Amino acid sequence: MAMMWAGRFSKEVDSKVNAFNSSISFDGRMYGHDIRGSIAHAEMLGKCGIISEEDSAALVEELKKVLQDIDDGKIQLDMNAEDIHMFIESVLTERLGEVGKRLHTARSRNDQVALDIRLYLRDEIDEIISLIKKLINVLCDTAEKHTDTIMPGYTHLQRAQPITFGHHLMAYAQMLLRDIGRLEDSAKRMNQCPLGSGALAGTTYPIDRDMTAELLGFDCAMINSLDGVSDRDFCIELASAISIVMMHLSRFSEEIIMWCSWEFKFIELDDAFATGSSIMPQKKNPDISELVRGKCARVIGDNMTLLTMMKGLPLAYNKDMQEDKEAIFDAVDNVKLCLSTFIPMLETMSVYKENMRNAAARGFINATDCADYLVKKGMAFRDAYKITGGLVALCIEKNTDLEHLALEDYKSRSELFDGDVYRAIALDTCVNMRSSKGGPSPDSVKKQIEYTRAALKKV
Repeated sequence: MAMMWAGRFSKEVDSKVNAFNSSISFDGRMYGHDIRGSIAHAEMLGKCGIISEEDSAALVEELKKVLQDIDDGKIQLDMNAEDIHMFIESVLTERLGEVGKRLHTARSRNDQVALDIRLYLRDEIDEIISLIKKLINVLCDTAEKHTDTIMPGYTHLQRAQPITFGHHLMAYAQMLLRDIGRLEDSAKRMNQCPLGSGALAGTTYPIDRDMTAELLGFDCAMINSLDGVSDRDFCIELASAISIVMMHLSRFSEEIIMWCSWEFKFIELDDAFATGSSIMPQKKNPDISELVRGKCARVIGDNMTLLTMMKGLPLAYNKDMQEDKEAIFDAVDNVKLCLSTFIPMLETMSVYKENMRNAAARGFINATDCADYLVKKGMAFRDAYKITGGLVALCIEKNTDLEHLALEDYKSRSELFDGDVYRAIALDTCVNMRSSKGGPSPDSVKKQIEYTRAALKKV
């Protein structure tokens, strides 16, 4: 296929250079968005009298046919083409002859590429948000079943204070709500139309950029033509937002991996979301969670690729920017894949409530409540803290716990202790009394679920 730009050159480009230069293998996925942009451009050219209304109508009609033919598989993308933009234009020219050649009037590939990727990513953001909403709903559904399922809360991966499984899950729901907000912000800043920026300096034709922006659902046309073709902030911002989503999924995956182990055994994944060992018949490995954790690194790498690619580029367009698509497409593909797998994995997991409670019963995670018991009876917290620390040491020495330590041992440290201390440090009391906003009490978790569901309705 002869290159559209070949007029300046006296010899064919080396075949290896063509292969190196080609991007259709990855930008081919944007064929629908490229055609949408071309339809809007053709309509504007006709409306502004830059081409005849007859030619404009013919271009629009044929572009719609090309789109349908690609969708139906009647047209296969030519992997020898330089990119999707040149491929669509060549098909159009084959069908319409001279009329097809008029489509590129008042347009450059630079603003065309910038437009297509914005249109494509705008649609992808909607899909990612939809998947995150489904995941949050699964978290809410599961949390509702476990508002009173007591488990240890951890700091430094050491048992710290008693919480509930519902409380733990709702922490991830809040992270994911923030992820939706970041994605929405990214989409908002992305939603400006670069079409009409030309190669870098606009055009001498009397185009109507506001018309094409409106036809394509943008908030406005980009105000500076240099920025219009050279900006990839929107790719970097989206990759950053996706990296944070993946980081949250990776943290969750790490906990799922631990919870599945015999050392924890808080949950068990459905057989459909685990694998076995080639040599150890007893193994049930949480490979899906491990892959999510691994793919997080890959997506962070995509984000770094975009930042590093752009950091040294002068205005305006440079061929380096062709590398934007593989990186951002990879980030988009992987976050969608991970979310799509994570949702049913959580939906089908089994929760071992007794194992969670048994773990909470060990490790002195009610020590703070013991100190608070003394504080409520008038003692300064630092003194109560020191006394409780001594009681924990005594429990370790006697191989017991605070719930089973004799009352006389309590009274040996402070006369403020009485028989009601056992109720104060019971796990259910420890959780139920933590009713402050955002805490782990069943009522508090129910309010968190209610808040989260209400927030989702606004998305």
